[in-house]
This record gives sequence, C-alpha cells and structure tokens, in this order.
Amino acid sequence: MLDSRHGMFRRAAGETRPHKDLQCRIPYRMEPRIDLLKNAGCQLLLIIPAVLAGGCSTKIGPDYQTPETRVSPDWLESEDRRVSRKEGDFREWWRVFKDPVLNKLVETAYSQNLPLQIAAVRILGSRAELGIATGNLFPQSQAFQGQTEDFGMPLLRNLGLGDSLWYTRIGVMSNWEIDIWGKYRRAIESADAQLMASVAEYDDILVTLTADVANTYVQIRTLEKRLDIARHNVETQSESLRIADAKFHGGTSTQRDVEQARTVLASTQATIPVLEGQLRQAKNTLCYLLGMTPEKLDEPLGGAAQFGQIPAPPVQVAVGIPADLLRRRPDVRRAERSAAAQSARIGIAKASLYPAFSISGSFGFLATNSQGHSLSDIFNWGQHYYAFGPSVQWNLFNYGQLTNQVRAQDARFQELALSYQNTVLKAQQEAESALIGFLKAQNSAQFLAESTAAAQRSLDLATLQYREGITDFTTVLTAEQDLLKQQDNFAQTLGNIATNLVGVYRTLGGGWQIREGKEFVPEPILQAMAERTHWGDLLKPGAVPKTPPSSLIRAPDW
Repeated sequence: MLDSRHGMFRRAAGETRPHKDLQCRIPYRMEPRIDLLKNAGCQLLLIIPAVLAGGCSTKIGPDYQTPETRVSPDWLESEDRRVSRKEGDFREWWRVFKDPVLNKLVETAYSQNLPLQIAAVRILGSRAELGIATGNLFPQSQAFQGQTEDFGMPLLRNLGLGDSLWYTRIGVMSNWEIDIWGKYRRAIESADAQLMASVAEYDDILVTLTADVANTYVQIRTLEKRLDIARHNVETQSESLRIADAKFHGGTSTQRDVEQARTVLASTQATIPVLEGQLRQAKNTLCYLLGMTPEKLDEPLGGAAQFGQIPAPPVQVAVGIPADLLRRRPDVRRAERSAAAQSARIGIAKASLYPAFSISGSFGFLATNSQGHSLSDIFNWGQHYYAFGPSVQWNLFNYGQLTNQVRAQDARFQELALSYQNTVLKAQQEAESALIGFLKAQNSAQFLAESTAAAQRSLDLATLQYREGITDFTTVLTAEQDLLKQQDNFAQTLGNIATNLVGVYRTLGGGWQIREGKEFVPEPILQAMAERTHWGDLLKPGAVPKTPPSSLIRAPDW
C-alpha cells in the first residue's frame, strides 16, 4: 500500500492499494494464495450446475399454442365426379400434363431462379441467428485485457518518485448472466421457430415459382395457338377478298363487297402484332423465372413442333380434404411459425421485469515500476490477482418502459395469431376458387368446341352460296368474323383450363416437396460463402434441421 507519510508504495501482506489522493487505477489484489483460487474454482463448479438446474425449470411468459382455426369439413364441389378426395401426388404435379418441355423448364427454374436462392441464403442467416441465441446461454462476455498507463503528474515529482509512474496489467475476465427466468431459452425457442419460418418461406417461394413457370408456359402456348388461328384466318379472309375482287371485275358484285372484305382482313391482321408482342413479353417473363437474360427460347420451348400445343390437363383432379392445407401449404406453416417465434419474445420481454443474476470473474497479472520494481515482474506468479463473485441487477424504476415493451410484444403476437387464422381462411378461399374455375372452364370448353365447329360449317356454307350467287357477301364476312371469335375464345378457354389446374395445385401447396433431401443453397454459392467467411459446420448437410431439437440447452456453434 502507499504510505501517506513518506509518499511511497509499500508491499504489505501481498496487497497493493491506490493512494486516495493519487486516484491511481490499480485494482485491489487479494492475497495471492493458490488454495483460495482452487477453492473459488471448486465453488464455481458446484454453484453453476445448481443454478442451471433450478433455472431450467422456469420460463417466464406464455407457452405457445397454435391458434384455433376454422377449416371446412369438405370441398364445395366434392359431389362433382371430376373431384377426387383421395390424397394426390403433389410433389411434381406438373407432370400430369405429360409435357416434357414443361418438366424441363421447371427443373431449370428450380436450379437457377435467383429469388429462390435469395430465400435459401436467408435460411442460412436464420441458422446463424439461432447460433447467436444459443451462445447467450453461456458466459455472455469474455475478454482478454491488457493495459499500460503512465501516471505522470507534478505530485509525483514532489514526492520524489520521478516524472512518471507506470503500471501494467494483463488478464482475462468473464461475466455470466444465469438464465433464471428463461430469457435466453425463450430466445432460442424464438430463433428455432424463426428458422422454421424461413424454411417455410423458401417452400412458399418454390410453390409460387413452379406455378408461375407452368402458368407462363401455358400462356405462351395459348398465345401461339391464338397467333396461329389469326394467321390462318388471314389466309381465309385473303381468299375471300380475292373472290370479291374477281366478282367485282367480272361485273357480278359491287365495290362495297371488296371494301368490306378488305376491312375484315385488315382488322384481323391488326391482331397479329398485338399477339406477337404479348408472346415476346411472356417469353421474357419465362426467361426471368429461369434465371436467364431475355432470349428467344426457341430450343427450350421445343421449336416449331411444339408451337401452339396447349398442355392438356386430366379431367379429374385429386384434392384430398381441406384440412390437408394446414399441413401442406408453406404460407400457412410460415404464418404459424412466425406466431410461435413472437410468442417466445413475450417471455423475453417479461424476463426484463425480474432481477438478473450474474457471476463475474477475472484473473490476471499486475506490475508497477515503483520502489525499484520493474514492469517485467508481471510474469512472476506473485503478481497475479483474481476476483470472483455474484451480482444482481434489477431495473425497478423503469417508468413503464419495460411493462410497455411486454405489451407491445403481446400485441404483435396477437396480430400474428390473427394473421395465421386469416392465412388459413385465405388458403381455403383460393383453393375453392381455383377448383371451381377448373371445373367451369371444362364446361365452357365443351360448348365452345360445339360453337367453333358450327361456325366453321356456317362459313363453308356461306362461301359456297356466295360463289353460286345464292347469298350476299355480308353473310360470308359475318361468318368469317364469327369463326375467328369462336376459335380464339376456344383457345383461350383451353388455356384457362390448364391455368386453373395449375392454380389448384398451387393453392393446395404442391411443388415444394421437390427440395426434400437436397440442400437449399446451390454448391457454387456455398463454396463462395465458405471461402469468404468461416461458417464452421453450418454449411454442411443437415445443418438446418427438419424440426427443432426438443432440448433448448445446446452446445454453441463454433
């Protein structure tokens, strides 16, 4: 200690204390006895398991329960023979169209689509967040400390200590807030649920991706069919114009017949650029879904042999029962897991209302250059110091801040619980709407097939009668316009049948199953991330569990 009578440091009983006038930041050093250090370590080993054992039985906050939802017992169209209540195979539902081009497009989109890869990387981020939550179960702060300071001041010169007084300290410290109230275990619980929500988000994007690819493909084929119909009608109407012109020059018809024929022909020709523009836009959309720059896509679409071949869906569809939506649809699972994650955050906020118990400790070496000592003495065992003990912190006067944080978390949970219930209702509405659209489009197609055939027969008769002079040219033109309209409507309806069936499978939550047994992130991206950052075992297969472990006490992710 510092002798105030002579202004000098004096070692006594192995302790060093600062002079109250000098305000030197040299910490109090306990008696450097090895047996005391050993006893403290033994006491620590006995206290920590006891505290953990008692603390693990307590978790402040509500235990999550899935919000109640209303689910229809059966489909509204279950009596229709085209609707089967059997469990369908939704893994690769697009194969029901028996179109190899569509199958290849879906495979390409699954491997190259960038929004899907973004969602996959987001899963890895959620997995890392879980590692952060797991690490908080252990000592939250550990540090190696080193410090050297010069206490130069006039008082030292007056005391004959020279111009400066140096001291050096090195050591380690640690602080561990014991999880008495389950704050950190609730955080792990929340991170688990959030990880599963991110997996469900990936699955939801995959469901949407497969449906978008199929819908865009059907749209392309429908536009090709409509374009083919328009071009064929241009040929027919061009022939009618030639006949009208010949009869006019032969003196058996008027100029009006020629102009009417030219009007109908030009009107039909005007639809072709519009259809061609829509076809190019649909192909550009498909390129984006495939993760490609805009291309003509002639080869991926099968060339001229597949031009205008609208995928033919089966007449019957297996839909299971409405309750299956809760298990199969990823957006329902994501909404439910988001609510579970938020429920745990209520407990985290509530734990702040209670006292926090911590265990702190430090160990190191200290040396000064006073009274002939040297800073190099720091390496001597006699210069060591240590401290160990519990502490408590309780925010008693928080002016309602902590209480309102709990209320805000509870309101957020209630919001997500209602959102989950709304998602379930919306899922049923979407499935019912897609199903009725599929069935009624089939009914409509039957009538349009008849009307198209009748329109073709009407045009053939009108043309024959006009050539024979039995009827006027207006009848021919009207028949041509009716045929074009019926053929175009029929082609669009065939496309609607296919897109409605795609909608049925999308709303039933099909398609995401193709990722089962595969890694979320493609190998090139994993390699780039591994080269850029040390990810430990988190990039290895199985790092993202199918279901969270039952125990919340886990080893940290190194």
